[in-house]
Amino acid sequence: MEKDIRKLIQQGESQKTEFKTSLSLSKEIGHTICAFANTLGGNILVGISDKQKIIGLDVGKNTLENLANWIKQNTDPQIYPEIKVYKLNRKNIIKISVKQSIEKPAFFKTHAFQRVGKTNQRISAGKIRELAKQEKIKLHWDERVCKRVGLADIDKEKVRWFLKKAKQERRLEIDPKMLIKQALEKLELARNSRLTNAAILLFGKNPQKFFMQAETRCARFKGIKPLKFIDMKVFAGNIIDQRDDAIEFVKDHIRLQAEIIGMERVETWEYPIEAIREAVTNAICHRNYEISANIQIRIFDDRVEIWGCGSVPEPLTVEALKGEHKSILRNSLVGKCLFLIKFIEQWGTGTNRIINSCLRHGLPEPIFKELSGDLVVILRKYHITEEILERLSERQRKIMEYLREHKKINRKECMTLLNTSKDTVYRDLSELKKNGIITRVGQGKNIYYIFA
Repeated sequence: MEKDIRKLIQQGESQKTEFKTSLSLSKEIGHTICAFANTLGGNILVGISDKQKIIGLDVGKNTLENLANWIKQNTDPQIYPEIKVYKLNRKNIIKISVKQSIEKPAFFKTHAFQRVGKTNQRISAGKIRELAKQEKIKLHWDERVCKRVGLADIDKEKVRWFLKKAKQERRLEIDPKMLIKQALEKLELARNSRLTNAAILLFGKNPQKFFMQAETRCARFKGIKPLKFIDMKVFAGNIIDQRDDAIEFVKDHIRLQAEIIGMERVETWEYPIEAIREAVTNAICHRNYEISANIQIRIFDDRVEIWGCGSVPEPLTVEALKGEHKSILRNSLVGKCLFLIKFIEQWGTGTNRIINSCLRHGLPEPIFKELSGDLVVILRKYHITEEILERLSERQRKIMEYLREHKKINRKECMTLLNTSKDTVYRDLSELKKNGIITRVGQGKNIYYIFA
């Protein structure tokens, strides 16, 4: 290796080589590290003059560690160069080897630089936008390499379980007995032997070591406001297990009702589990893992709320989720893998299944809204108390029964159903609306009523 260092010195400074006399030239060293990361990579030799003279420098016990930490703290995305000490002519030389960054542009403090010949040139704002746009098009967050991880961080048994499940559900042709490294590469979860963020989320032994925000928080509150906890749990680990843990938490805190139908005893959850499962899966699959927030499942006396992290992926809108729409994956690798084990379908039908499950279950249509920049799915019970039921007339009870079966009703249908006048229908609908049982939708001739 000493021979290689001498060869670099003899060749002089270039597009991929720079000399610095001392570590005290920290600003210049930082610029060069950033410039190498944004172009083709390169080597900085510290302890060498511009005229290729070996000057050397003092290297203490913590010099290399402090240097590595300083580089990490002042670069974004964080750069982890290889740093080694060599002896030349009995003098210490530090070699800082920087690889080209996968994520561009890389910044040193508040500025980005690129290598042009032997110089470091600050990248213009226009060029930064161009690089950022190219990066956004090229890689989703979950496709990027997760630094400082290796196969030792992967739960191999979870990978083998996944391969067996995917083979069963989608006929995936990857042998579950294949070497884990090869299996991850075939799943596109590793690039150039380096693991992606998706690989850690799906199969990491401890994903929160790298992504503290990748947790699911579940709580059962007393009443209808998030004030007093009855129970609360935080689920960590891989996102596949988080999904199952969250669903089980919901089951533990909603009622399982039983009724006799014919000669059989039929048990029914107060909320459709398929809707809960779909909403939780969507939150885990489509969340923005770059923001420091957790998925939240909030259970109240009158509703269940599933809070995702981040807004609806563009160009979708909250309103579009209620109709036909394409599947737009914020995390393409995570989505692909969840598809392989039939957790999602990738047809943009997940939200429609949530709606239909609730309606079939006799519940109101769920609410989709953005709160504080997060997509929230709200599954509701009917707000109909026994006291309200006692006050309803026979006609009003008929309207409610019709709504349970047909989901909506207009005034003309109401007149036919009740065989009564327009004015009477108007009074009955107004009374139901006043009690918060129904709500009016549309305008003019297109007005109809649904459960509130």
